[in-house]
Amino acid sequence: MSTYRLDLEYEGTRYHGWQVQKNARSVAGELRRAITGAGASIVELGGAGRTDAGVHALAQTAHLRLRRPVEPMAFRRAINDSLPPDIHVLSVMPAADGFHSRHDALARSYLYQISRRRTAHAKRHVWWVKRALNLPSMSSAAARLTGTHDFALFCEKPAEQTSTIVQVDSAEIAAAGALVLVRLTASHFLWKMVRRVVGMLVRVGSGELSHEEFAALLSGELPPGLQEGIARWTAPASGLFLARVIYPGEPPLAPVAPAIPTSEEGAPADGLYTGAASRSRGARRVPSVERP
Repeated sequence: MSTYRLDLEYEGTRYHGWQVQKNARSVAGELRRAITGAGASIVELGGAGRTDAGVHALAQTAHLRLRRPVEPMAFRRAINDSLPPDIHVLSVMPAADGFHSRHDALARSYLYQISRRRTAHAKRHVWWVKRALNLPSMSSAAARLTGTHDFALFCEKPAEQTSTIVQVDSAEIAAAGALVLVRLTASHFLWKMVRRVVGMLVRVGSGELSHEEFAALLSGELPPGLQEGIARWTAPASGLFLARVIYPGEPPLAPVAPAIPTSEEGAPADGLYTGAASRSRGARRVPSVERP
């Protein structure tokens, strides 16, 4: 048996997430078909994160175990020839027999793109927010996210999770023209957690939610007016990208940058604003199921 590390990108609009499903089209399902079509016999295929329906990836990582070895470059070309145009394998590299894309990851980093103007070309890759946003206020709220918190209120079906405790390494807010970028890096993520965090940060930025109310949510308390829960403030999947999966010995994250840039025409006059809150990350091994 031979083990390989695959890194791939995909546009998730047409798919019901990463995970193979019986009655729905998935990224892993398309990848599995392409690998089989390339003549390989799959023993195991697994991803570092179970991205949800409509969520994209700039750099998803997967482990692939085959019954017989392959030549990586030729194999990658054969897979890409069989994949639809919205899925692309970036690299295929031999890996240690025990490599596991999910269990061996130190952290995952997700990027969310908010557009402050209507855009024809990037509609599938952003959430257009019409309300004016106070970015310093959003950054101040994001600073509260770093550290270890119980994100039960930010999770879909928390009772089904093994644990709702998540260690957040960094929470960054940046502006690039008409885009507001939110990047979260953590040990792992819960189902819809990133999208609900972004939804709450937008409410803070628009003045609909105070910093005290945001802090209460992080503490597990529902402020008055939010007793029905925060599910209805979940940001849409269109703006969310799995940006990177981080493994031991790899370089740190690059500065926050757009996944799919939009032109700066119509951008607010506040120019380029960046704010970040982070903590040091020690090596750890987190076998968490991830469905942000």
